[in-house]
Amino acid sequence: MAGAGAGAGAGAGAGAGSGVSAEGAVRTVTVAVVGGGYGGAAVAKALDQDTDVVLIEPKDAFVHAAGALRALVRPDWAANMFFPYDRLLARGRVLRERAASVDPGGVTLASGDRLDADFLVLATGSDYAFPAKTETDSTAEALRRLRVGHDELALSERVLIVGAGPVGLELAGEIRAVWPDKHIVVLDPAERLLPGFMPELRGELLRQLDALGVELRLGTALAAQPPTEPGQAKTFTVATSTGGQVTADIWFRCYGVRVNGHYLADGRLTVRTPKGQVRVTDTLNVYGNGGTYDRVHDHVYALGDLTDLAEAKTAGYAMKHAAVVAENILAQVRGERPTAVYRPSPVPSVLLPLGPGGGVGQTLSDDRPTPVPVLLPAERVAAYKGRDLLVGRFAALFGTG
Repeated sequence: MAGAGAGAGAGAGAGAGSGVSAEGAVRTVTVAVVGGGYGGAAVAKALDQDTDVVLIEPKDAFVHAAGALRALVRPDWAANMFFPYDRLLARGRVLRERAASVDPGGVTLASGDRLDADFLVLATGSDYAFPAKTETDSTAEALRRLRVGHDELALSERVLIVGAGPVGLELAGEIRAVWPDKHIVVLDPAERLLPGFMPELRGELLRQLDALGVELRLGTALAAQPPTEPGQAKTFTVATSTGGQVTADIWFRCYGVRVNGHYLADGRLTVRTPKGQVRVTDTLNVYGNGGTYDRVHDHVYALGDLTDLAEAKTAGYAMKHAAVVAENILAQVRGERPTAVYRPSPVPSVLLPLGPGGGVGQTLSDDRPTPVPVLLPAERVAAYKGRDLLVGRFAALFGTG
């Protein structure tokens, strides 16, 4: 991929990122970060001391989405996944707004107001079905929906989970940890779990799911959507593509990521891919809107789920993107060439808890010249993520710990 200087920046804000004036005096630059999720919050924090950061985010608190599945089964724990933004930034500010359009010179807000900026960081992430995400900007409403979902689940003896990816499997583990006697069926049209990962990981995952009593039906799709809404307690029977049937009292949809890039639809900044993502360089700069990707906005960056990078869309990767973006912007503020690059790992990583004490993981070896996958035992997965779902890490980021 081309570096950040591969093409001329487009529009009024292009090239404005240098914090050094013609007389050599350092001036403060404005950075508009669109989206306050994992990557957006991290990059805003990293830039706060050296730039005027404006974090544009409609939610009233940061949502640690990795905790949503546990919050569903343990509503007394649910408040742990919300972190107010008021202590995130010391110099910058958080604007509770939604971006309606972005162009090279700044952001037009849904209210109609305009925010001009020297740098733009697009970090709007993605949406997902309940309970992985609650699809509301209000913490109080999210907690209410999780409580309602918990009560519906508590009434249900037979649970159908559609989707055997990390979300569906983690949900099965969380349900089993609280309700040992519920019958759980996980259904997916794929023939095997987690393709692209080590066979040993799949073998261990199958072993743990079997030990938990989770019924896994691979190579099987629903012939029709269940007659009830996801998360609603009501008994139904639905046919499957293999000629069988599933009877359940409640079901959850655990598939279907929706990229949040609606504010780019007018094409004033860039052209989105068919998946709704944006193409980025190895420095995470956004390609321009010429249609041939021969121009690069040298002052506009994207990170997280919005990017077209060939890797899983996880919080961990988004925060790694944030470190690269922050380093490059700070270099430009100093009048230097941005040189930090991001290259997706050739070996995928995953931490997949199955309740507080189980799960599987794959990471990279750190003691070999060529990256190779390493299987993590359940004890280490629990220690890294399963026990507290990394809540402590985000309490430190948001100043609540």
